[in-house]
Amino acid sequence: MVKTISLPKPLFTQNGSRAVLLLHAYSGSSNDVRMLSRYLEKENYTVYSPNFSGHATVAPEDILGKSTSDWWQDTIDAVQFLKGKGYQEIAVFGLSMGGIFTMGALTSQLEGIIGGGFFCSPVFPVKNNVPENFVLYADKVLKTAGVPSEERTQRMGKIKEASYSQLKDIESYSEQIAAKLDQIEVPVFMGQAGKDEMIDPMGVYQTAQALTQTRFTLNWYPNSGHVLTIGPDHKQLEQDVLAFLNTLSWSEEKE
Repeated sequence: MVKTISLPKPLFTQNGSRAVLLLHAYSGSSNDVRMLSRYLEKENYTVYSPNFSGHATVAPEDILGKSTSDWWQDTIDAVQFLKGKGYQEIAVFGLSMGGIFTMGALTSQLEGIIGGGFFCSPVFPVKNNVPENFVLYADKVLKTAGVPSEERTQRMGKIKEASYSQLKDIESYSEQIAAKLDQIEVPVFMGQAGKDEMIDPMGVYQTAQALTQTRFTLNWYPNSGHVLTIGPDHKQLEQDVLAFLNTLSWSEEKE
């Protein structure tokens, strides 16, 4: 019997005239940033949290069928979506891989983006456990979807192989972004979990050193693991993101 699984949907709530775009992690979905989304909405922000292409399905192969160029296009489309709704000024944040695309948006100086940042993102390639974790994630998804064990074993072999080459693609994309960090002129927020089990947390300092043309905020969350947005420090993170947003130069013409 095939199980009915409710899949994460994009989140979009229109509130105030200030718009925030939130991007999720590599094997994640809009659920990664749901709590932060809800918090900012209560503070009168308009928040959009889309799902990257290939994500929020019951087949891990869907993620592996996409590339960094697809996800960069998703990022541009998400910014355009908000502009299409009338928001000319946008702050963008991302968790882990989402943060790499956020920094891509900041280095590209996409029109209308007035600031943003990342949570636990390996902008500079660091020692990480992402490949092993993706394999565990994929196996869990297949089990949850009720895939028989023989088929699962067969699929997992291919998934493992494909995920390694995809992670190389993500790493080379982030290296290109890292090389352009000195082009960022809008304020940057960086949040890093002290107990990050996925990436080397000290990499955030290398990113900070490369931001030579702008002001930045670096916050350390000692009790949290990689998915900082839902960890034990999530309430502190939410308050810190809000405080950072309130320092940005919004022109409140629409009010």
